[in-house]
Amino acid sequence: MPGTAIIGAGFAGICMAIRLRRAGIEDFTVYEKADDIGGVWRDNTYPGAGCDIPSMLYSYSFAQRADWSRVFPEQHEILRYLHECAREFGIRAHLEPGTEVYAARWDASAESWRIETSRGSATARVLVSAVGQLNRPRYPDLPGLDSFAGTAFHSSRWRHDHDLNGRTVAVIGTGPSAVQFVPRIAARVRRLYVFQRSANWVVPKPDRAYGRIAHRVFRRIPPARTAVRAATYLHGETAVYWAVRGNLGARLARHTARRHLAAQIADPALRARLTPDFPIGCKRILISADFYPTLTRDNVELVTDPITGITPSGPRTAARDYPVDTLIHGTGFLATEFLRPMEIVGRDGVRLHDVWREGAAARLGMAVPRFPNLFLLYGPGTNLGHNSIIYMIESQVEYVVRRIRDGRVHEVGAAEYEADRRALAAGVAGTVFGAGCTSWYKGADGRVTTNWPWHTYRYRWATRRA
Repeated sequence: MPGTAIIGAGFAGICMAIRLRRAGIEDFTVYEKADDIGGVWRDNTYPGAGCDIPSMLYSYSFAQRADWSRVFPEQHEILRYLHECAREFGIRAHLEPGTEVYAARWDASAESWRIETSRGSATARVLVSAVGQLNRPRYPDLPGLDSFAGTAFHSSRWRHDHDLNGRTVAVIGTGPSAVQFVPRIAARVRRLYVFQRSANWVVPKPDRAYGRIAHRVFRRIPPARTAVRAATYLHGETAVYWAVRGNLGARLARHTARRHLAAQIADPALRARLTPDFPIGCKRILISADFYPTLTRDNVELVTDPITGITPSGPRTAARDYPVDTLIHGTGFLATEFLRPMEIVGRDGVRLHDVWREGAAARLGMAVPRFPNLFLLYGPGTNLGHNSIIYMIESQVEYVVRRIRDGRVHEVGAAEYEADRRALAAGVAGTVFGAGCTSWYKGADGRVTTNWPWHTYRYRWATRRA
């Protein structure tokens, strides 16, 4: 029986596995439902896919690289980095690819988890969920969606076998994925309709390539890498953090976004349609240098009329039909449906999804009462709107390793759990996350269950003293 079962081999699962090995713990297994590691960076291969956090910070603190090609890494480079880490730290021997976890049930008599997978049953004393928040595509809830006669796919399930050259394409959504792939496909298609439910705040993307001199400096002078990483982190903890607090920082960020829009969109009518009516930071702030110019192309049309349904020929609004032969859903993920569709059953037969019926929560985003030795990485209340999630994951992994080395059965108390949940809700109320917009931060009831509302160093301090 492995001591620890890790579900998922993305950034969080790989980090957990590496840290266990570095702690001298070898009795663990990583279950990955796909054929290989990578998580979102394996699945999201759409044109232009990349990270909106600089590469020096969107990487493990213990595995820094001197050879990032750009300030903001692209998907293929991040995936390569994860493969390098898996090889360097020797975790592949612990990996079971092509193994989906269907359910896990706590066995009180054996003080272990009984796990049901696509390849049979297993047991483990400790269960670590590393499935994250961005692993299940969200499709638009539109009448007639399945009636479309052309080719339709979600951006996270990109159809590379479908040639877009010369086609008429509709893109539903203008979120983080769409602002990356729309500029990449616009020049290839005959006609592109971009359907926008609500405008997003977009700021300039200060991206550039790292040249040979920079690579030489980073390689020969490691403190230079550390300095860039520290400066990037501090920018997130100051300027971006204060932007989501809704005060002077928000006004400065809004001014930057408005200037960016004005500089790239000359048409006042189009500019008005691209101006959000909610506070900056309520949704994730987008960064792009080429999304706005793409919308001014002769073959691109921004559609802001609501879609009333999908016909066999394409989207329909109250004003007209839009015949297309390709429909791309840039509609994000089911971020608030934590751990679904897995069935997690804790002490006395309680189901985790029943506990979370009114909104997911966990002590420090990791532990839930009546679920002994269950730890969630990138769980409820740990997503960020201002910094790198890798920092949070490393804080969580250190916490879990301490619990595993302790050897006891760990279960958070109900009082501690409730106090943490109330404090988090109060903290979110002091940000713009819950302001008047529709975002993936919120559940069906409008409550924010995904985000950490404070500085990330506060989270690290909390996990170290817990």
